[in-house]
Amino acid sequence: MFMNFRRIRKCQCVQLLTTGLVLCVVMVCWEELDHHVVSHMRSYTYRYLVNSYDFLNSSYAITNSDLERRNHLNNWEGGLGNYPYLINHPDKCRGEGAGGRMDDVLLLLFVKSSPENFERRQDIRDTWGNESFVWSELGERVRVMFALGVHPDAERRSSVQSALRQEDYTYGDLIQQDFLDTFHNLTTKLIMQFHWGHAHCSQARFFMSADDDIFVHMPNLVRYLQELLSRQSEAKDLWVGHVHKGAPPIRRKDSKYHVSYDLYPWPSYPDYTAGAGYVVSGDVAAKIYQATMVLNSSMYIDDVFMGICAKAMGVSPQEHVFFSGEGKAPYHPCIYDHMITSHGHATDVRSLWRAATNPEVHSSSKGFLGNLYCTAVKVMLLCPPYYQNTYSCMAAFA
Repeated sequence: MFMNFRRIRKCQCVQLLTTGLVLCVVMVCWEELDHHVVSHMRSYTYRYLVNSYDFLNSSYAITNSDLERRNHLNNWEGGLGNYPYLINHPDKCRGEGAGGRMDDVLLLLFVKSSPENFERRQDIRDTWGNESFVWSELGERVRVMFALGVHPDAERRSSVQSALRQEDYTYGDLIQQDFLDTFHNLTTKLIMQFHWGHAHCSQARFFMSADDDIFVHMPNLVRYLQELLSRQSEAKDLWVGHVHKGAPPIRRKDSKYHVSYDLYPWPSYPDYTAGAGYVVSGDVAAKIYQATMVLNSSMYIDDVFMGICAKAMGVSPQEHVFFSGEGKAPYHPCIYDHMITSHGHATDVRSLWRAATNPEVHSSSKGFLGNLYCTAVKVMLLCPPYYQNTYSCMAAFA
């Protein structure tokens, strides 16, 4: 056998050029690569092999003077937390009339909404957030509240506030405190939700927090919660959603989620669920409330702060394959059959509600052939070779 040395040299040249091209791309994109891949792998390893998060008991603990000030504010006429209530409904979870008997509430659901998002709130009231529908069709009491701050634009604040008061006069489902409704106050809004729930609806079996551009398949969610209660009369230690494991803080200053080393010097966050939508059991809601009373709330990314509180209280998140992350679930009846949440629905909530709750949806997956068909469809939709932040590939086989 004779070797063609000219061909070998040509292959070596191609390999050398390819290697050089790859190195150039890596050098140009190193910062992005380091953040999205290298740092994540580093923090993931650190999270599970080294980091015990003992710092949460010291670095994030508030001082006695802070605690006394917070206790004083809790007894203040303004309400629970650091800010007074502008709109409140303390009897939302009670029977007819103020001071009535506490209702048996399956789910207290807070929707984090911005003051100007009037249409989104109305879409939710008319679709998945319709309490009357849940009671008449599913036989469960669900209380849906919209959590708000005040409009950040001082020039528009007065007009928007007047519109909010009129909206609340009509529907009676807004909870608002006197803080600026901005991204950096999301943790304040989270604290408001848990404090309100603890004070006025502590009997709720489950607590949910969701964005106002999320879609919740309420029939599927209620059935899921009923199934949990059927296994044990009191579902405990539940925190379920789309889990982020070992996520590193974003250090790039041009990012919306930038977190400085001064604010959080450690290489990874405790595990947490995507803030787009998650559910906790009543006992976990009580624990988170207690944690917010003793932990410093300087971490303005609310879902990360939720993870810090939960870690401090010994609670771990559980992955549910049909809770979406920041992505939008595919549109298909085989997806709707098991869907619980999907993110990114600012304009199509009504059409999705009609499609997802169509009685014919369940018939598509009935029987052996229907189940086989839907499994194949879900594999094609959920198992692409590229990353998508919605349902995982495991959902195709759930």
